[in-house]
Amino acid sequence: MDKYVTGAVIRKLRESKNMTQEELAEKIYVTGKAVSKWENGQGFPDISLIELLSKALDISVIELLSGEHIFNKNTQSNMFRNQFYVCPICGNVIQSVGEAVIICCGLTLPPLEAENEDNEHIIYFERVEDEYYVTVGHPMTKEHYISFLAAVSDNGVQFVKLYPQGNAEARFKISRVKYLYAYCIKDGLFRVKV
Repeated sequence: MDKYVTGAVIRKLRESKNMTQEELAEKIYVTGKAVSKWENGQGFPDISLIELLSKALDISVIELLSGEHIFNKNTQSNMFRNQFYVCPICGNVIQSVGEAVIICCGLTLPPLEAENEDNEHIIYFERVEDEYYVTVGHPMTKEHYISFLAAVSDNGVQFVKLYPQGNAEARFKISRVKYLYAYCIKDGLFRVKV
């Protein structure tokens, strides 16, 4: 992993819960001296304690490991606050409706920031009956290709995974689609408003 829980994180979370080192130690079945050592940077909690520690501090394991407490700012589940994450190691694509801590292959993934289309990443779309036929005029080689196309509406996401040496094209149901996305493995995420 690129991060592991630190003593500073443990101290900050423990103090925010108005807990003493002894009270935290009691909840996770260790000594107060062990908690003190962690908080002073003289050691780390054993991996077997991470789940207990996260429960005692009322935080998810992922938040504890990342050192960030995630607050749901998207309480209305607005699909237009949609986020895409792509793992640079395995190519997994993860989509969330708002802020999240996403870890894949041991890496904390940053959300992709969509840019407006440019001359090399123009997203073409045309209406064909009740669908949008979407294409991107982009080479589809093993070294440089469009990895996915997506259509986002106010009530969902339609997603098509693409592969090298195929065509950069997809069909999406028109129903309430507001944005189309294309992800280039070298140049990032591009978006066009429908």
